[in-house]
Amino acid sequence: MRFPRGRRRLAIAVAALLATAAVVVIVHRVLAPAEVSTVARADYPALARPAAGVIGRLPVAPLIVDGRLRVYAAHRQVYADRPVDGRYRTSPFWSYRRWPAELTGVVAGGSTVVSRWSDGRLVALDARTGGVLWRADGPKPVESTAPVRRTWAATVWDAPGLQLTDLPDGRTVLVVTGDAQARGVELSGGRELWRVELPGRCRSDVGTTASGQLIGLDTCAGAATVEFRDAATGEVRERWRPPGSPDGFVVTPLGCRTGRSDCLGFRTAGPGDEGGRGWLLAAGPPVAAPALDPAGAALVGEQSVAVLDGVVVGRSARTGTELWRSAALGAPRVLAGQPGRVHLLTEANDLVTLDPVTGRQLSRFVLNVGSDGTGWAPGAVTAEDGFVAIERLRKPVDPSGDDRRYYYTGETVILAAT
Repeated sequence: MRFPRGRRRLAIAVAALLATAAVVVIVHRVLAPAEVSTVARADYPALARPAAGVIGRLPVAPLIVDGRLRVYAAHRQVYADRPVDGRYRTSPFWSYRRWPAELTGVVAGGSTVVSRWSDGRLVALDARTGGVLWRADGPKPVESTAPVRRTWAATVWDAPGLQLTDLPDGRTVLVVTGDAQARGVELSGGRELWRVELPGRCRSDVGTTASGQLIGLDTCAGAATVEFRDAATGEVRERWRPPGSPDGFVVTPLGCRTGRSDCLGFRTAGPGDEGGRGWLLAAGPPVAAPALDPAGAALVGEQSVAVLDGVVVGRSARTGTELWRSAALGAPRVLAGQPGRVHLLTEANDLVTLDPVTGRQLSRFVLNVGSDGTGWAPGAVTAEDGFVAIERLRKPVDPSGDDRRYYYTGETVILAAT
């Protein structure tokens, strides 16, 4: 039996509409923005206090959170594993994904983990469960031309445009900067405190201070100037230049709690400076601290630790008074510092941890896992909660090489307890 021509055309039209609707539904499900939060199914792990020594190796850089978890970054995901002193990476304790946005930075304060995404979105997660605490809009991050390496170390250890600072009243502020805007957000609930316009890429972040300020380097008007912005209000409180400095100089933060957050000082260096000039940060203008002048000097609490002519020397950062010296370590390099510890790496890749006040050796061991050996060069490093994590790079280091040439092994990050 044949349908009349009119009914046949109607049937074809209906079928075409149904097919189109099905395609639209499928495309929407595949391409629509989405987030997937997989929360923890187990109890929050206990605080870990492992014995000093190498713990293990990891393929990606861990952010140590609350002394209990390791948090990692991926292309469109932030996730955690446990225990913090596990030898290898394990199945995720919790995970959070977004699509199509890309993850650009992660910071943590206490048990709050904040992720930043390429569309400017900020998502705070509870480290204890992985559940979302709050969401907020922020300025879009500055597009970087630097390659994102497979360890994601820059994303979790030095998140660009994403810093924390503590205010005198006890609140913690998340300061988020982009190309043309900065915002201050309360860490506890995501409430926006302020937003200000920025002049563009002629201004760059240096870090935040331990006294609640955002430090920026402004070259928009010609001569470089350091600006100090109140993290509670967003207002610039002071603009400062080192006495006798050249028009152009760079600023390196020192003594930071993690990444570029809660820093106690910085070093300025102009063209041709062998080291630079060290400065301590307090309530007023920066205070000159010659003990921090040498390149490679670390600020740990109120102490400067530097290697001078092959000798490790600890001095008061404020007065310059020598506190101790150690000539028994060969010619090490200062690797990192954290409260109560300064970490040095010897030529044989021994990790040596000293008390920055007394110079007493707290631990020493070879940074080797299995049969990997020690013929590597150190890359990015972080020190937090008594742990040290280091990227191992292939010698000679080729910054332009691909990841297989750049890194020493597949599981290139070595994790140690000190």
